[in-house]
Amino acid sequence: MLRAALGRSGLRLLAERSLVGRGELGVVVTGRHLCSKPEDGGHSFKVPAHKPTNFEKRILVWGGRFKKESDIPEYVSYEMIDAAKSRARVKLSMIMILLTIMGCIGMVISGKRAASRHETLARMNLEKKARLRSESEE
Repeated sequence: MLRAALGRSGLRLLAERSLVGRGELGVVVTGRHLCSKPEDGGHSFKVPAHKPTNFEKRILVWGGRFKKESDIPEYVSYEMIDAAKSRARVKLSMIMILLTIMGCIGMVISGKRAASRHETLARMNLEKKARLRSESEE
């Protein structure tokens, strides 16, 4: 009876610890309070809800959680938003990796074309110095 009264007030864990007996060899026997259903038929805890902003709605859609922004409910859980943000971060990272690789390949191609036209930095610097010398002599 005490356990049921304390369970409703949020002190269920304290009640179980104080009412638990000792088993063989003096080992404390605890109940499976984390795995079992409430004994008194009480309400289970609800996941706290969050009203997503427009940016978070776009992330939920882009992350693949919903097909359209109109499909998103008014309130969603924090875990759902965190999962969508993580997925969006991964997608953005992959896009950045691909763009970096494409940029590197483009720079290699551009450098090879410039080398075939004999456009090197050393040659461009020598031409610039020669032009500046000729201008300073005049």
